[in-house]
Amino acid sequence: MTQHIKRHIYVVFIICIPYGIIAQETVQKNSVLEILTSLEKEYDIQFNYAVEDLEGVVVIPLSRKRTLEESISYLQKETGLTYTKIGEHIYYITKTEIYTRICGYLRDIETQKPIVGATLKTLNNIIVTDDTGYFELLENNKQAIVEINHIGYRNIKRQATFFKNVNCGIIQMYPDEISLSKVILTSYIVKGIDKKSNGSTQIDFSRFSILPGLIETDVLQSVQALPGIISVDETISNINIRGGSNDQNLLLWDDIKMYQSGHFFGLISGFNPQITNTVSIIKNGTNTAYTDGVSGTIAMQTETEVATDFHASLGANLLSVDAFVDLPFSDKSSVQVGVRKSLNDLVTTPTYIAFFDRITQETEVQDNDIAILNTNQNFDFYDTSLRWLYKISNKDRIRLNFINIQNELSFNEITNVDSVLETRESSLSQNSIAGGIFYERIWNDFFKTNIHIYETDYTLRGFNANLLASQRFLQENVVSETGIKLETAYKWTSSLSLHSGYHVVETEITNLNDIDEPLFRELRSDVVRTHGVFSQLAYTSKDKNTQANIGGRFNYIDKFKKILIEPRLSINHQFWNYFSVEILGEFKHQNTSQFINFQNDFLGIERRRWQLANDDDIPVIESKQGSLGASYSRSGLLIDVDTYYKRIEGITTQSQAFQTKYEFTRTTGSYEALGIDVLVRKSYGKFNSWLSYSFIDNNYTFDALTEVTFPSNFDITHAFTFGTTYTIQNLKVALGVNWRTGKPTTGLISGAEVVNDEINFTDANSSNLDDYIRADFSALYQLKTNKRWRADIGFSIWNLTNNDNTIENFFRVDGTSNAQEFKRSALETTFNTVLRIHY
Repeated sequence: MTQHIKRHIYVVFIICIPYGIIAQETVQKNSVLEILTSLEKEYDIQFNYAVEDLEGVVVIPLSRKRTLEESISYLQKETGLTYTKIGEHIYYITKTEIYTRICGYLRDIETQKPIVGATLKTLNNIIVTDDTGYFELLENNKQAIVEINHIGYRNIKRQATFFKNVNCGIIQMYPDEISLSKVILTSYIVKGIDKKSNGSTQIDFSRFSILPGLIETDVLQSVQALPGIISVDETISNINIRGGSNDQNLLLWDDIKMYQSGHFFGLISGFNPQITNTVSIIKNGTNTAYTDGVSGTIAMQTETEVATDFHASLGANLLSVDAFVDLPFSDKSSVQVGVRKSLNDLVTTPTYIAFFDRITQETEVQDNDIAILNTNQNFDFYDTSLRWLYKISNKDRIRLNFINIQNELSFNEITNVDSVLETRESSLSQNSIAGGIFYERIWNDFFKTNIHIYETDYTLRGFNANLLASQRFLQENVVSETGIKLETAYKWTSSLSLHSGYHVVETEITNLNDIDEPLFRELRSDVVRTHGVFSQLAYTSKDKNTQANIGGRFNYIDKFKKILIEPRLSINHQFWNYFSVEILGEFKHQNTSQFINFQNDFLGIERRRWQLANDDDIPVIESKQGSLGASYSRSGLLIDVDTYYKRIEGITTQSQAFQTKYEFTRTTGSYEALGIDVLVRKSYGKFNSWLSYSFIDNNYTFDALTEVTFPSNFDITHAFTFGTTYTIQNLKVALGVNWRTGKPTTGLISGAEVVNDEINFTDANSSNLDDYIRADFSALYQLKTNKRWRADIGFSIWNLTNNDNTIENFFRVDGTSNAQEFKRSALETTFNTVLRIHY
């Protein structure tokens, strides 16, 4: 009986199972929107949400009477939505962000050494690998593309989901088949500044930290943070690299030579910082592909990869407004456009007034004749930059560049002539327009070629209306240059590669002086064409500890039938994990220089004009330089020491900015510089501090002058810089102090200052201006509003203690036959602030 009953129970149970399953499957699910509406009525509450987040979301209705808290807990579990109480009766519903953890260790595939300082970028994040090669970030978009970049290695692109499988493991990076110089010292001064094995220093603005006094990534202000690079008059148009004059620097923008560097006639960089991605500074051991720049090379580069996402920014500071767009047309093509315009058309800020007063000191713009009134002083600047990339295939790519830089100054001169008020306008304009096309073909893993063609044009035009003399004086300085460069790179083995090419440059410079009363017109135009053949052998040891570049350049200047052979050398060796030594050397030449004929040329503001060598009284400038350096880097401490010797021949007195003795003397000579650059940097926690020191003994030799040998105008014997930065979350703060000995100058003989209405000077450059000291402060805060938008807010103080630093002096004989001294001062305390919005 019992067994019979059990059999019936089993049968009933088996029969009921499918009906139970069917019943469960047919349970009705309701829209979560309906359930929320019901809860709102029942509990007198309100739910706020984006309808598109809840559309299509369904749940099984509440099976029994529950409290409000139980109901919300149930819905949160079933829908995956986040319910946040933001008021007594209000709840906010959002999608729950699901983050993907992206982490791992980067290693060199050959040596298995950690890759330090590699950049990982997504749309929302940028991080850098630490000393062990480790990286970690959170990404809320599973489809996000992670780009991994490091100089000398192939780029890696992976979806965020890839890193789930890696599970914080090791990711191998492959060196470029045709290798570039590798980074040997990361965060050389601050994050984003690295020193490479070929002796150059690179600033990567995509991961740049902050420097004292700067809230914008001003390219040419930033390079002055490096030891051995200063500006004796605090401008970016007069940068002195190891005692050289500014015209001895080769300035490149995407390999286009530029003859104008700044806005405000040299106070700020003329290159839009939003479109400039990196800048390389080469003091010695220059690659054989480069010519010109006997003192150094400053090579700016835009982004080299096609953009995958749309980026834009809009910014404003107390001097200008700017906009930038990085627009992908497809996965093969993208364009970058940057524009910038001065603000003074809309508003005159204290910063603008300080800058304007600085450039017009002791010039006709500010201090005209007592009988003349200057009015309607107007100044304007703007620049436009464009770069287009097109990846034709995996082996071919094209780059187009265009840049336009403009400065304009005008003012009216009013005076009373025969009881009649007369008005005339004087003006000064400075403009650069340049463009280039670059094509690269990668034939295989071992061989690639490229061709680069550029045209650059520079015009400086001054119109001076002299009312008292009823005279009009027109001056022009025009440079037009065309360059073509063919390059090949061949990798023989994993250790050896050969870089060779041909380079031709044609430069035309025109100078005009035109006076209407008395009638005088002088127009001179010169053309020089230089052919160059270059080759450089690169060696990298198997352990990557030794890198050497040895090569030379054969130059032929057809106008002078002159041959110049220039050997180049750079060797770097790392040992004991923490030490490295380097040897650098080069011969170079250049055909152009900047002259000053008279201090009041071009209204006395931009007095320098470009001039071509004629192989006579204006020789081709030639240089020889050698240096020896050593560095130590461990546990956040970095010590770097460089000693150097350089000799430059073929300079003229007019190119050396004499303002006292020999101001009007014209002769040729040379200079020798012997110096040492030292940098000590220590990172500790959220702080980063550095101390740099430069010593130089820089002397002229002019056989035709009374004093054959005497100190150079750029002989800044001692220069110290101390700076520190503090970073906490999204806030960066920097404070720094610059001190250096005063610029050499020439005094007057006491008691006989003027003889026969001429200034009576002591020995040339036998004294110095007062020491220069300046303290700067800056702060930058990054505000992230959401995953697409962010804002940068910054504030800076230049010359925090308002030191009165004299940067120039000169003398004139006044109406009473006495010597009168004039001085120009550096910027007084100047504030600036910036607001930049990124998308």
